[in-house]
Amino acid sequence: MGQKYLIDTNVISHLFASRIPEKGKDFVRGVINSEFIISVVVEIEVLSHSEVPDKMPLIEEFVSLATIIPLDKVLAKKAIELRRKHRKLKLGDAIIAATAIVNKLTLLTNNTKDFLNIKGLKIIDPHLV
Repeated sequence: MGQKYLIDTNVISHLFASRIPEKGKDFVRGVINSEFIISVVVEIEVLSHSEVPDKMPLIEEFVSLATIIPLDKVLAKKAIELRRKHRKLKLGDAIIAATAIVNKLTLLTNNTKDFLNIKGLKIIDPHLV
């Protein structure tokens, strides 16, 4: 079985704002066409604010196609552990990182600096593929 991915908020935003290089867009499209997985945090972030408000109906439809991983006790416990160890890690990022780690997913994000040094978290920046 191939690698599975968790898509971060900024990747979806950048995709709709055409801010990902073509090679990265192709990579993200391949991931989405294979298995489109996001965290409930990403769902909330993407649907509550957009870089391209005129595309919100398309974004809503797009997100409705995703497998959305909800927050549960296991993820909450892992997010707490990550925030205790990485004091500057924001709550949303801790939940996203915990979701990726617990579910053995590689995180697709352009926000790599916030996730550096988190043991067990694999990251790919689609801007750099």
